[in-house]
Amino acid sequence: MRLEERPASSFFQRIPAISATPRSFLAAILSVTCVLSLTVELPASAAIPAVAKEKKPKADPALKGLPITELSPDEAILHALNRLAYGPRPGDVERVQQMGLAKWIEQQLNPNSIDDRAMEARLQDYPTLRMSTAKLIDEYPQPKQAEKQAQQVQAQARQERRRSDAAVIVVEKDTQNAPEQPANSEAPAMTSASAPQPWPDNPSAAAPMKQPAQGKAATNGTGRRDVLGGGDPNNVPRAIADDSKRPQRVVAELGMAKVTRAIYSERQLQQVMNDFWFNHFNVFAGKGEDRYYLTSYERDVIQPHAFGKFKDLVTATAKSPAMLFYLDNFLSVDPRAAQRQAAERAMRQQRRRGGFGWPPRPTANPQQPPKKNDRGLNENYGRELMELHTLGVDGGYTQKDVTEVARCFTGWTIDKPRQYADFKFDDRLHDPDTKIVLGKKIHAYGQVYFHEIGTPLCFGQSAAGVGQPVGRDVSIE
Repeated sequence: MRLEERPASSFFQRIPAISATPRSFLAAILSVTCVLSLTVELPASAAIPAVAKEKKPKADPALKGLPITELSPDEAILHALNRLAYGPRPGDVERVQQMGLAKWIEQQLNPNSIDDRAMEARLQDYPTLRMSTAKLIDEYPQPKQAEKQAQQVQAQARQERRRSDAAVIVVEKDTQNAPEQPANSEAPAMTSASAPQPWPDNPSAAAPMKQPAQGKAATNGTGRRDVLGGGDPNNVPRAIADDSKRPQRVVAELGMAKVTRAIYSERQLQQVMNDFWFNHFNVFAGKGEDRYYLTSYERDVIQPHAFGKFKDLVTATAKSPAMLFYLDNFLSVDPRAAQRQAAERAMRQQRRRGGFGWPPRPTANPQQPPKKNDRGLNENYGRELMELHTLGVDGGYTQKDVTEVARCFTGWTIDKPRQYADFKFDDRLHDPDTKIVLGKKIHAYGQVYFHEIGTPLCFGQSAAGVGQPVGRDVSIE
């Protein structure tokens, strides 16, 4: 409302007369103020004071780029170091504060960008980490195997000594049978041209004669190393002569390397994930040859896939000799494989004989129960794969699914378990028939089975094929 243009006398006529008393004077002032506030248009800023905007708390530079949290910067950094690493080391909190927590997390997610040469230098103290499985088996044999090697070395050395002693005896006989030279001075002197020369085919005749005492000393030997090595200490298996070459050393260095990485590695998240997956796909070191397979299992299977796809990691563990041996899948074969192989041998024999000859060997009666030493279907890995590695205990699968998965992995075995120990697929031992896993028909053959069943196992596809998750999420608590 604007002030009307009226004579000043009419405006002031509205104001009551000012009394001489202080109370009347104050009332008159309040009246004038009230009239002016109703008739005079004042600026908005003056009429209604603006509400002051609340200032947002300024984010700490150490937490820049991260969601707002009620934790203080130090608390947030400690939380990250305890969850994504093995806990704070001296100076870690200050270092993360300086670089920023978001940048530190991004760096941990890209471990190849982190210089970790100081930790790698410490791992040089553990030579078994760089050895192949075949090298480990050769360098750190079991006591019985080392004893067998010593016996082989002894036998070889004894055989070489017999050949050497036989050559010495031949030389001695030739010397004794040689005609004596006459003592007559008139005998013509033999020139170098007419002197007898050693036969070309008897090189031992030109060699110096070996004294019998030397051969006896070499045979008896002095000391345990000479006996085991057949007179050559270098041939003694070091597992017998040196405690550092015992097979327990392999697992011990693997454990010491884990502690070294956890303490000194700058790639902390990578080491945490390595241990997590190593524990998830567990293998028992105390079972037979697995003590030799574990080094390659962690180095060549777990570590390269720790930040990769889960499906690739499951496939790599399924093919690893450590897992094949631990869950006996290297022994799992199609129960009909023996009958097929016998029939194939009979056909080959018949073809070689032109269709004639002796009848083929009788095959086993399928109605008779198999012998204890006969290999057959082994469900250990199929059950562990579904129950522990992928879907979980309540994963929605049945015993029939376990059997079908086990059939898929028949023929997945180990090539020379006590020598090279590499993965091998033997199609002669594989079940080639169609399988049904979680309602999905598997038409593939052999090694490509995992490509077919990997999706329902790794991602929890239901039996109806709708893609509903039936397993449990794999996460770090």
